[in-house]
Amino acid sequence: MKTQHHPPLLQSDLQFSHLGFHTTNLESMADFYKEVLSFTETDRGQLGAINLIFLSRDPSEHHQIALIDGRPDHSPFCVINQISFRVPNLSILRLFHDRVKNNPLASDLVSVTHGNAISIYFRDPEKNRIEIFMDTPWYCEQPLREIVDLNQPDEHIMARAKDIAISRPHFQDRETWIESMKKRMGYLG
Repeated sequence: MKTQHHPPLLQSDLQFSHLGFHTTNLESMADFYKEVLSFTETDRGQLGAINLIFLSRDPSEHHQIALIDGRPDHSPFCVINQISFRVPNLSILRLFHDRVKNNPLASDLVSVTHGNAISIYFRDPEKNRIEIFMDTPWYCEQPLREIVDLNQPDEHIMARAKDIAISRPHFQDRETWIESMKKRMGYLG
């Protein structure tokens, strides 16, 4: 089979828009995403026998999450590995950490650094894993996951993340890594 060579696509040619997943309890899941993650319900309705609720945090996106009923009650495996959300700084990350910590329907809350990011992970009411993270100014090889204490001052958390990142092979600043990825992906000649 002959491989076809296509011209490289621009970054704007393909952008992630939204995801949809099946739920066991549609209303409970919608309430959780609205209360804990501040999503707004933009629409709801039926498509045949299927009930849907659409949620967004972006006024230009009709939905970023579509919740759909029909997940079996006793599904032995969660097919969603994780849903990830980016925040701009540690202050906002802490706000979400507190919201999750104070919600009885959330579980398995942990705060970590990947060197290139600082994250919280937790499970929603149906055990889907959610990550909320902020980028750091560094790149380091993955996978990497070390516990951090968000009760520490920003300077301490960032110093710990940097120390961990520096200890990994191929450490570099994020901008250098982005430029190398542009070349690798064919965006630069």
